[in-house]
Amino acid sequence: IFHVGSLILVWTCIFFVFLLIRIQRPKNFPPGPPPLPLFGNLLHVNMANPLKDFERFAEQYGNIFSLYTGSRPAVFLNSFEVIKEALVTKAQDFSGRPLDFMINHLSENKGNSYYKLSYQLSNQISLDHRRFALMTLRNFGLGKQSMEERILEEISHLVSDLDRNAGTVNPQNMFHNVASNVIGLVLFRSQQHIPSEVHQDHYRDFKDHQWTMEYEVKKYCVSGEPRDLIDCYLDELDKRKNDGSTFSEDQLIIDILGLHFAGTDTTSNTLLTAFLYLMAHPEIQAKCQKEIDEVLEGKDHASYEDRHNMPYTLAVIHEVQHTTLMGYRTVIITNLTIILKEEGQWKFPHEFNPDNFLNEQGQFEKPEAFIPFSTGPRVCLGEGLARMELFLVIATLLPHFQFVWPNDAGDPDYTPVYGVTLTPKPYRMHIRRRETVKQ
Repeated sequence: IFHVGSLILVWTCIFFVFLLIRIQRPKNFPPGPPPLPLFGNLLHVNMANPLKDFERFAEQYGNIFSLYTGSRPAVFLNSFEVIKEALVTKAQDFSGRPLDFMINHLSENKGNSYYKLSYQLSNQISLDHRRFALMTLRNFGLGKQSMEERILEEISHLVSDLDRNAGTVNPQNMFHNVASNVIGLVLFRSQQHIPSEVHQDHYRDFKDHQWTMEYEVKKYCVSGEPRDLIDCYLDELDKRKNDGSTFSEDQLIIDILGLHFAGTDTTSNTLLTAFLYLMAHPEIQAKCQKEIDEVLEGKDHASYEDRHNMPYTLAVIHEVQHTTLMGYRTVIITNLTIILKEEGQWKFPHEFNPDNFLNEQGQFEKPEAFIPFSTGPRVCLGEGLARMELFLVIATLLPHFQFVWPNDAGDPDYTPVYGVTLTPKPYRMHIRRRETVKQ
């Protein structure tokens, strides 16, 4: 009897504790699955890849739903019109990006603070920092011919490597290195090619708050003659001494990590996705090559201006972005995955089809719902660089090589790996020189 009474008492206490700490949605708050005490909705979501769960919640609760991580609420926006209203019409109300539970989860799993720091680029820096970064990037050629030349130089290294090592390769590091070197030329050194391994060393040093090569540049930096973004920042820091500004060496660490992540991870993952689809759809690859060959007329590489004469290739590049991206804004989270396949916004919302970006005359036409770089005042700083880089890499590699899915690799798997961006599962590609193919 005593044992049964003890159990009843224990369960009664547990019930009242849960009753006291239960989570109640505020009045007029968006609907969502009932949150559990302490856990919120964490048990409702597969944290390894929650995208299917988000789609399920959107179908069940509508274009605006809420989830709880512990006692902390997050609101999800799941249609283009809703996101446009939030990020454009009401931009001032939705301009912040606090660190969310997904970033915490990713950074803890990876055992470092890289993702946290990179995500804080738009959380902790003021509009003043954003203007400074944009102005500096433009001064170093963002969107200009000087930046195009730097990108083409990096691509030339890649073409040379592939010429020497045609065959079956793992492309993950290949595309990461190109993207890392391009943004590295702006951030670290504007006059030389830097292997990506050096950048990785910088991350370790940054995390430990040690004096690294980037900080050593201060000893040699001639005021008014900056060679890269770090020089510019240190000049700005000298100008703002003792004025109470938010410019500091610690903030420089966050800014550099954020800019490098944004300039490397998203671009390399998009390139990986692009070549996965080009191998899976050889007819699309062949059509791109035919168009590029006709426009280049024997030139060794494409120029960014050539994009205006390559509507099909441009459509393919945009279709790749249409299939791959997801954006987060917490406590408001914009679910770009759903928007980029929203019924009514796309001709072919559930398949890889470049016709989503072509009009009836075969000319390139971008739908309004295509917002992989977000929209409004918080649009990605490096959008121009990313667009140029994606086009130049694809339009330069395709005339030189044919990319083939290996015979022993099974069927292509399009299931993405969930992260800050969506990454294709690791795969191998077989590369043939096109001169060899034509023989």
